[in-house]
Amino acid sequence: MYRKEIKVLDCTIRDGGLMNKWLFTDEMVKAVYEACVASGIDYMEIGYKSSEKAFSRKEYGKWRFCDEKDIKAIVGKNETNLKLSAMADIGRVEPEDILPKSESLLDMIRVACYIHQLDKAIWLAEHCIDKGYEATINLMAVSTVMERDLNEGLEDLNKSKVPVVYIVDSYGSMYCEQIELLINKYRERLPGKTIGVHMHNNMQLAFSNTVTGIIHQCNMLDGSFLGIGRGAGNCPLEILMSFLKNPKFKLKPIFQVIQDYMIPLHKEIEWGYHIPYLITGAMNQHPRSAMKWRDGETRDDLVGFYNYMMDQKDF
Repeated sequence: MYRKEIKVLDCTIRDGGLMNKWLFTDEMVKAVYEACVASGIDYMEIGYKSSEKAFSRKEYGKWRFCDEKDIKAIVGKNETNLKLSAMADIGRVEPEDILPKSESLLDMIRVACYIHQLDKAIWLAEHCIDKGYEATINLMAVSTVMERDLNEGLEDLNKSKVPVVYIVDSYGSMYCEQIELLINKYRERLPGKTIGVHMHNNMQLAFSNTVTGIIHQCNMLDGSFLGIGRGAGNCPLEILMSFLKNPKFKLKPIFQVIQDYMIPLHKEIEWGYHIPYLITGAMNQHPRSAMKWRDGETRDDLVGFYNYMMDQKDF
């Protein structure tokens, strides 16, 4: 009833931090970690590896940087089956920011890039592999990539030694038919590599698009507690875990953290489905304009935002 090759990655702290500058309490991060361990999740993405040239520690919380001392304060030696991950954005991290695996509690580095940065992403991911880490490449905003550029990028990825490549619906703009076509393209052009899916929920399709990935043999699946993430958020992990039939997965620890931390946090910061995110998703646009609108005095003027987006001439 389940596929043993499937691995589930929790990105609650990493992606959720985009909504509060990673200013989570240690208590909450530890609770998420312990719930990931208890529920049988395979990977927890605890944050980003970032350069101080790109981000100020006075403005951003510790999980924008994932220093080893901070990770150790949460997980100890992490003598569990849970693997720890961090994301590295091309242009926002230096190679020296990533220690050798022998000096780190992290197990995997996920390198995020846009199509024009793919050569740099391949170099960094292979650099991480040479340092002893597992590595993936998360090709962002794939819904905006021209087919010729994508085909050329997949050729380069096929030649690389990076074992896992993610399809990332950054704008939450894609339907299951599009996801299916992309998966088939990735599988055809990346033989022997694992395909992952990271879906956003602008049109309430993050879970169904993840299920499409499962049906078509994607074996790395992302989600987050209560769907926390940038803007409309991600595939809710509790829904994904309920769908998967692996008997090792346990839901109660996730529900406990949602009850104790996520619901109170949701009263302080906003994420999840809202009409402005639907509008940007349907238009295949970055959600930054919707996020800015939701932070303004006219946040509930839905028609105003629709008119604003329709008047834009530069996309």
